[in-house]
Amino acid sequence: MSLFRIKGGQKLKGEIIPQGAKNEALQVICTPLLTSEPVTIHNIPEIVDVNKLIELVGELGCKVEKLKKGSYRFTANNINTDYLKSEAYRKKAASLRGSVMLLGPILARFGEANIPKPGGDKIGRRRLDTHFIGFQNLGAKFNFDGNENLFHIDAHELKGTYMLLDEASVTGTANIVMAAVLAKGTTTIYNAACEPYLQQLCSMLNRMGAKISGIGSNLLIIEGVEKLGGTEHTLLPDMIEIGSFIGLAAMTQSEITIKNCRIDMLGMIPMVFRRLGIKMEFRGDDIHIPAQSHYEIESFIDGSIMTVADAPWPGFTPDLLSIVLVVATQAKGTVLVHQKMFESRLFFVDKLIDMGAQIILCDPHRATVIGLDRKQLLRGVKMASPDIRAGVALLIAALSAQGESEISNIDQIDRGYENIEGRLKNLGAMIERVN
Repeated sequence: MSLFRIKGGQKLKGEIIPQGAKNEALQVICTPLLTSEPVTIHNIPEIVDVNKLIELVGELGCKVEKLKKGSYRFTANNINTDYLKSEAYRKKAASLRGSVMLLGPILARFGEANIPKPGGDKIGRRRLDTHFIGFQNLGAKFNFDGNENLFHIDAHELKGTYMLLDEASVTGTANIVMAAVLAKGTTTIYNAACEPYLQQLCSMLNRMGAKISGIGSNLLIIEGVEKLGGTEHTLLPDMIEIGSFIGLAAMTQSEITIKNCRIDMLGMIPMVFRRLGIKMEFRGDDIHIPAQSHYEIESFIDGSIMTVADAPWPGFTPDLLSIVLVVATQAKGTVLVHQKMFESRLFFVDKLIDMGAQIILCDPHRATVIGLDRKQLLRGVKMASPDIRAGVALLIAALSAQGESEISNIDQIDRGYENIEGRLKNLGAMIERVN
């Protein structure tokens, strides 16, 4: 086990490049299983969760060639579906929530699949009903073996249909889309997720020969085709990293430029951080955050307390609420953070309270943050990272705090952020990894 040792209170300066988008990578790395032709993907982040999925794809029989850092060619012309029945597959797939994204392509091309209940962050109940109901709507039959903790799905005759999703699940929509592109007939998905990562996936599939319309909306229409071909694809920059770096600059009173942000794909993220009082400039496709000694949270027009809540795209992403909460601790003003999607994601606030933050945890979904306006700085403490996003929020808090902090269980952070300590050191942060 490793930990980060951080000396806080250092002002940072410089440029930083966000990694490729983790959540997009976990979708598009599965698309090569839909074709026997080569698929090349660029800007893949070298992080634990993504590397595990690439290994899984390779062990299924897909030829994986690393062309250079972040660029891979996948050729799935010799897939061994018997591997899906092996103990090695069960163990590896169960440790990675992204493994569920293998289902759509495998069902579409090979007609059946097994998958254990996936792993991932322990941030509350994360059901898979949307995925399975979507597959059922297309004609798949499945059952869950409670003794083996294993799902088995039979999908030898997938047929297009109309479906209204019970929730606008990003991974659920992506999985159903990947299954529907090779189904017979037309599939209509209403209440589909429309996040940029899903737009990227649909555009990639169309380049492979799929016929998907309505991209960017919550109504997708998919005309099934006989087969798909190869393509080349580049991942978006990770919007969660971009938001994290905006928060980092504000908390540490630093001047930071975030390069190559694809600002057109960030949605509400810049707006929400501006509501917290953070100044930023768009310079082409870069975001420049000047050093600020103070930032003040806006109120609503009627004078009521600002609320920041997550919502399906184009609403604010739930993955950045942990960063918003931390940033608010040193702002002037008060904000209510409402985490609607996951009931355990705010439980890390006890560590911020230990650091001196003024936070009231109202219930599992809501926390009120009373900003200290830097009149009382956070203090360094020893703590553990409970999940990916909370881990980076605590890392930002530690970098802004007085004294030394230690963050253990940083394997959680490594699952989502590539070489985070190295990139922070390049900005002037005093951080070291201790084994």
